[in-house]
Amino acid sequence: MNELRDLARDVRSHPWVPDVVMVAALSMWVLFTAAFGGFGELVLGLLQIVPLFWRRREPLKAAAGVAAACLLQVAFTDSPHPANVAVPIAVYSAAAFGTRRQSFTVLGLGLVGALIAGADWRWRYEPITQQLVAIGFQTFFMSMFVLVAWVLGDVVRRRRAVVARLEQQNAALARDQAQRARLTAQSERAAIAREMHDVVAHSLAVVVVQADGALYAARQALAQPPSEGGDRAALERAVQTFETLADTARTSLADTRRLVGVLRDEGSGAELAPLQGLAHLDDLVQRVRDSGVPVHLAVRGPVDDLPKEIDLAAYRVVQEALTNVMKHAGPQASVDVDLLRTPAVLLVRVTDDGGGSPHPPAPRGDGLGNGLLGMTERVEVLDGTVHAGPRARGGWEVVATIPVGPRDGIPSTRPEWKEDA
Repeated sequence: MNELRDLARDVRSHPWVPDVVMVAALSMWVLFTAAFGGFGELVLGLLQIVPLFWRRREPLKAAAGVAAACLLQVAFTDSPHPANVAVPIAVYSAAAFGTRRQSFTVLGLGLVGALIAGADWRWRYEPITQQLVAIGFQTFFMSMFVLVAWVLGDVVRRRRAVVARLEQQNAALARDQAQRARLTAQSERAAIAREMHDVVAHSLAVVVVQADGALYAARQALAQPPSEGGDRAALERAVQTFETLADTARTSLADTRRLVGVLRDEGSGAELAPLQGLAHLDDLVQRVRDSGVPVHLAVRGPVDDLPKEIDLAAYRVVQEALTNVMKHAGPQASVDVDLLRTPAVLLVRVTDDGGGSPHPPAPRGDGLGNGLLGMTERVEVLDGTVHAGPRARGGWEVVATIPVGPRDGIPSTRPEWKEDA
């Protein structure tokens, strides 16, 4: 069975091979029969057989060559020829391999040729009635051969068209599957990039802020009048340690952001299962407070039953906003974190007063992060919006609005945000 499949595959890849074999076999048949008919019979037979070699590539021209040879046969003989088998083959080939117009043209030629051949072969000096009956029978008989050959070729053409459509559909399905696989990989890369920034970069930012603060305090102590040599030497070692810590953390943060930039692929919006959520918001706020930044947290309305995608997105908005405060706001900045659950939306607002410093200064050695982009992607994939920008009274503001759907038992009025002084 496998050998037959391989043979059929080879024949399809080399379609001229069966044509050569067929023309050679018919030529041998003509040579054998021409031994009894003379040289003229041989020439007429070869003229009808040889054009079949082009029956696939040029079916109309091949049929025209066969028809011309048949006209010569009608002109010089009054009887059938063994090579007339080329006529139904030419009709079949035109229907199977030619266009619809070529197919019907060759069919018409075949039917006209059947009528001419019938009249030529059955013309005798007999009563006209008998001649008409004989011619009609002969024409009908040969027309049936032509029609059957044409129908078989048309069936083959239709089958080939169906197979071609199926192959196109399979190719389209394969492309769609490959595209889905690429989109899945891109979505996973985007989700990994988002999680890396939200978790790793946030922690490194805290390390940088803490190390810079300790380094500043140590340098201030070194600037005071010396007291004991041991204390000064310890402070110098502490300064070196803090410098190493800050540089290492800053380098790691920059490397992490470069990796996030490599992983990020615009247009993907996949989300992974949340690692943290609003249930961990108090821990997040406390870590920021421990770093020396005062944070006031207010949560109004139930947030423990939010869908996991919304829960994670809201947590990441707060986390990124607090990270930016620690990196960019002044040394005396304070932060307000306010969450409000309404029947339709979850409102997340994080503001800081700037701490007496312009916002945002260029971060030293950290480059540009992907935090705001990741925050916006998380919210927009949930049909929400994010606004981030400076406040009129100083500082910075991040406001995210995330649709949550209708809820029962919660007031539907949306309060107006009031800017803190």
